[in-house]
Amino acid sequence: MICTVIQKRSYEEILRILDDPYVEMAEIRLDLCQLSDEEIEDIFSNSDTPLIATCRAEKLGETEAERRLTIAIRSGARYADLELEASAGFSKRFRSLCHECGTEIIRSYHDFKGTPDPKMLQLIVARCYRYGADIAKIVTNYTEPRDATDIIALYDQVLDGDVPIDASRLVAFTMGDKGRDTRLECLRKGAPFTYAALSQEDCTAAGQWDFESLHKAVYGNFKGFWRNSLEMPASKSFAQRAIIAAALAEGRSRLRKYSPCEDSESALSVARALGATVRKEGSTIVIDGIGAGARTHLEELCTGESGLLTRLCIPLMAVLNDGPVTVTGEKTLLQRPLKGVADIMAAFGVPIRSDRVPIRVEGPLIPGNAEISGKDGSQLISGLLAALPLCDRPSTVYVDEPKSIPYMFITCDVLSKFGIKISSEMEGDEKMIEEQDWSGCTEVTFKVKGGQHYRAADFDIEADWSSAANFLVAGAVFGKAEVSGLDTSSLQADISIADILVQAGAVVSEMDDLVCVSKAPLEPFETDLNNAPDIFPIVSVLAAFCSGDSVIAGLGRLRGKESDRAAAIVDMLHGLGVTCRVEDDSLIVSGEALTSRLLNGRMLRGGHFTSRHDHRMAMALRIAALGASSPVVIDDSECVAKSFPGFFELFDAQSFTETASPE
Repeated sequence: MICTVIQKRSYEEILRILDDPYVEMAEIRLDLCQLSDEEIEDIFSNSDTPLIATCRAEKLGETEAERRLTIAIRSGARYADLELEASAGFSKRFRSLCHECGTEIIRSYHDFKGTPDPKMLQLIVARCYRYGADIAKIVTNYTEPRDATDIIALYDQVLDGDVPIDASRLVAFTMGDKGRDTRLECLRKGAPFTYAALSQEDCTAAGQWDFESLHKAVYGNFKGFWRNSLEMPASKSFAQRAIIAAALAEGRSRLRKYSPCEDSESALSVARALGATVRKEGSTIVIDGIGAGARTHLEELCTGESGLLTRLCIPLMAVLNDGPVTVTGEKTLLQRPLKGVADIMAAFGVPIRSDRVPIRVEGPLIPGNAEISGKDGSQLISGLLAALPLCDRPSTVYVDEPKSIPYMFITCDVLSKFGIKISSEMEGDEKMIEEQDWSGCTEVTFKVKGGQHYRAADFDIEADWSSAANFLVAGAVFGKAEVSGLDTSSLQADISIADILVQAGAVVSEMDDLVCVSKAPLEPFETDLNNAPDIFPIVSVLAAFCSGDSVIAGLGRLRGKESDRAAAIVDMLHGLGVTCRVEDDSLIVSGEALTSRLLNGRMLRGGHFTSRHDHRMAMALRIAALGASSPVVIDDSECVAKSFPGFFELFDAQSFTETASPE
């Protein structure tokens, strides 16, 4: 990435510069800009641009330099730069404050006379890390060709104990006209960023690039991804649950902010088949439900291609229908195994003799207490939670090895809007208790009262975090994306994309219902997607642009999706030229920064790819295509209609004004 150095600028000028979406990151020279304490605080607390706070002690004195840096760090500086020559006391206080505030530390070394020998350079780098550096910055003066060679060779060196230098944690180049190329070469070697002056007039050292020239050298004709005012469709997870609940309710329900997709339209068809009356009023769905005590008389019920809808309907049919009924579907659903259905339904007295649709369901569903496995997912459990309240006696459901836990609680949340009461308790390890991390949950207990009735409800359907994840990753890797209408306190499991992006180093900000993500130096990450399998494809694309090995757990949950999504992701990455491997339940992806890929000619490979008729794979492939050296041709892009029919049209829309200069 390119870090724009801002010096000798007023507060108003700095704000204008940082407002340019093409300014990827910036160094604010607090020793060279005349800023009040309030202005420093405002700049570092309100900017979405990753900022480096720098204040050289030789300009203002150590006391004043520390004071200004302290304000910037406490206000949210992403990085803070301190020279190795700082006093021990200053250095100790600086490190402590950065750790307290989550600011990454840059320890910098400058030699304006020459370049130390290779052994001394290694010792200097080691000293930077020993004194707390997250990133070591080594800048020396070019006096002869070996200076540039020795500086760049640092990226291939090892420190004490044969530990390789992490290129993504080193910024090293030479000053001087003949050292100019090293400022670009460091990016090629994997440096997280390099520095550029605002303009040619702002260059303060020989060999320094201006922003426009460096941007052209790094990015050439590469356009990136810059989008704002993106609105996501309704969450089909919420919509399908709400539609079925409204169909069961007594009275008229209004579900606002509905957007059609194949799975949600299938839910409307099921609602009509159950006997509900459905009509659309713009983006509002009006449903007159069948009411308490109603029975259905179906011989067959088609659930389209939706695995969730199928699993919701199997337990409900065992309660509602007055005889055997065959639940069937279409397209990829016909080949997808419905793991665990027979065992779970048997626990409530319903024999199921097939693990694929069509499935014959013969009730009644017998309420009671049962321990069931959640290792195959949450969808059938959601169906039980919807059906058991209609039985005449209470039930207790003990879910062992729960997966996709948030979706169970989405079900409870939606049902509660229709007057259904379900209590729950979670048990887990220390991670769950201390960090409120659902991946540490080992058991969930649901207590369901019998004899309940669904009541009509009016509410807004939440926008879809699964769809938003694609655009947010595109912004994090290739530029910037602003998505509106998302509930930032949602129960949707895929809201975890925000945490993953933060862990990877992207800039993520939330204000009301607006989520903004912009690129920053990306780092490898570790995450567990057992509870959020739908974002696995796009998270694997994110990992391909993070410098190092990222570990994504939860691969086993993907076998029974619209495709064998685990195999599809591995094939996709290999086809794109990304190194990855499978270890147990995890996918390890070896990534490389976008700038390094551009400069080394290692962009992703284009070609013909199959989505395997899987909407999540098609979307992930389209995002990956942004970083490919040739077109990525997807065999079936129409499959996105399952969840997001307008995905490609929204993706191709233009937003931010294109420019390549912050001045």
